Amino acid sequence: MKALIAYCGLDCERCEAYIATKNDDDILRNKVAKEWSELNNVDIKPEMINCDGCRTNGRKTVYCDSLCPIRQCALGKNMETCGSCDEMMSCSKVKIVIGNNGEALRNLKGKP
Repeated sequence: MKALIAYCGLDCERCEAYIATKNDDDILRNKVAKEWSELNNVDIKPEMINCDGCRTNGRKTVYCDSLCPIRQCALGKNMETCGSCDEMMSCSKVKIVIGNNGEALRNLKGKP
């Protein structure tokens, strides 16, 4: 599986935090920090928006690094992604993503 597919099946290359990091784009970092702050009702600073991908070595946002329950579960089970887990289709953690994002589900099932 492509390294920039997150544990939940989302494509990191499409994530604005990843794009801002790769392009060193402070305007996009500011936009993402504002949006994520409002969505999560927390104060996210632009300097916190740095990510090299969920499953790659390197920087991650605070949420993705240590708070994302999907990532923590997959790491704890030593899974490549949730697609390797027999419980994926009944999992309440990953359901939040794959229930609303057909592309993420297809990525986890290995179908283009």
